[in-house]
Amino acid sequence: MKPADGSTVIGKSVIIRGELSGNEDLYIDGDIEGTITLSESRLTIGPNAHVKADISVRDVIIFGHLTGNIQASGRVDLRQSAFVGGDISAGRLSIEESAILKGRVELKAVVESQTKSAPTSAESAPIGADAPLFTQPGA
Repeated sequence: MKPADGSTVIGKSVIIRGELSGNEDLYIDGDIEGTITLSESRLTIGPNAHVKADISVRDVIIFGHLTGNIQASGRVDLRQSAFVGGDISAGRLSIEESAILKGRVELKAVVESQTKSAPTSAESAPIGADAPLFTQPGA
């Protein structure tokens, strides 16, 4: 399950204690304890990984074991072999069957860079005591 996209890899025999930060995608399959900050990058926690860290990332994909809180500006994917013991704050969350999550989840709105177009008549219809909640065809 190693990445084919040229990510930096921390193998399963590697043990790191301390602060880990960077500006490129990272694949971890070893033991990490401390903090991980990859604000503009994706972190993948491999199936052999045991991570005890609070992480701050753009996106994270978890196959292994994570104990710590996740702050993700983008997406969090918990794959079927994942175990997460900690709170998640993210824009999007995907949890596969058999993944384990013990913690709280807070999903925040992802800010779109596009400007919204003017609302259609259905979007701008007033809703009040005398306004219908829906209209029937031909009405």
